[in-house]
Amino acid sequence: MQPSAPEPHPDPDPPMGLPVLPELAAHLAAAADRTAPEPPGGARPLRTAACGYFERRGLVTPEDRVLAGPGAPALLLGLLAAAGGDIVVPRPCAAWYTPQARLLGRAVHPAPAPAESGGVPDPFTLLEAVHRARDAGGEPKVLLLSVADDPTGTCPPPEQLHEVCEAAAGEGLWIVSDETRRDLLHDPHDTVVLSPAEMLPGSVVVLADLRVTLVPASWPAALARFPATGPGEALCAAALAALSGLATPLPGPLAAAVGHALTEPATVRERTAAAARLHGRLAAGLHRTLTGAGAVCRPPHAGNHLYADLEALRPAFAARGVTGPAALEQVLAPWAARGGHRFGDDPKALRVRLSTEALFDPDADRRRCLLAAPDPLQVPSVEASLRELDAVLRSGGPAAGA
Repeated sequence: MQPSAPEPHPDPDPPMGLPVLPELAAHLAAAADRTAPEPPGGARPLRTAACGYFERRGLVTPEDRVLAGPGAPALLLGLLAAAGGDIVVPRPCAAWYTPQARLLGRAVHPAPAPAESGGVPDPFTLLEAVHRARDAGGEPKVLLLSVADDPTGTCPPPEQLHEVCEAAAGEGLWIVSDETRRDLLHDPHDTVVLSPAEMLPGSVVVLADLRVTLVPASWPAALARFPATGPGEALCAAALAALSGLATPLPGPLAAAVGHALTEPATVRERTAAAARLHGRLAAGLHRTLTGAGAVCRPPHAGNHLYADLEALRPAFAARGVTGPAALEQVLAPWAARGGHRFGDDPKALRVRLSTEALFDPDADRRRCLLAAPDPLQVPSVEASLRELDAVLRSGGPAAGA
């Protein structure tokens, strides 16, 4: 992919999220007089809490193999600076995966994801992308994938994930596993999520942006976990040096509140579980609306996004002057639409990511009520939004110039 000037996002991403837990707000307020920032990578109490977070997910982690930073994009920037070389990403992929590589002057090589699930490339297309890049003089060093995908909201089957990781390791690539949304499974009893770090512990770095599950969307905090090997130690040290050079540590008060959230007290666990249920119900409603109108959309398994292909609806949209993803996201703006071109997809295809959070009310009290609703799809504002989406999909949106 060649660098290009991206279109401005119509709205901030991530969006507003759920209301702040009073317990976390209290911890932030209690540390408000702390003037010292966290050291790069996080002080020992924060890293200890991070180790507990990973260990509860089956990944035993030494304190010197975990880094905390002000958001996953910052950690990824430090990681790519440390690893060197180009990166391979699935197509489509999260919008924040590629800007860091381009800032570093590294090439990005897309490998299409299979039809059944996003987040990882097909093993054969991965090998093709790597070999093609090397034949052209490139040097792929990193495969960036996701076990609970943004933008598609899907989770790759364990056997598919294992094949991809084996192929990447066979080519000498570091595997960076974005596990940000693994705790937002819509049906934990029906979806199996494994970390590549469980399959190939010596080859995998795990990234987790905590804003999606543990802390409010406006609190930039993330973790990176490195292998307990010699190469893992060297990569961690180099990433820490890169983070130190950026001079953008976590603010001290925020680190205190994040450290508490990482211990996952009952209130935090309950909120995460409630958020997963809410996103699951809203995603199911969006999926039914999209497919009922004729769109093609993978059934979502996790997180707060869906990714729809509206090519079957092209005649209706074209009649209203909508012929590409940039125009499509404007028509579908009320549902936090992002055109597929933002995720490395075909810039001519009518593909779009929609967000369950577009169905939230801006009022914090009404968002709390939605979180507690027995069936969020029966909340009048949600019902109205889904009816409007159905009408827009079937009509192709407002007339050009309206």
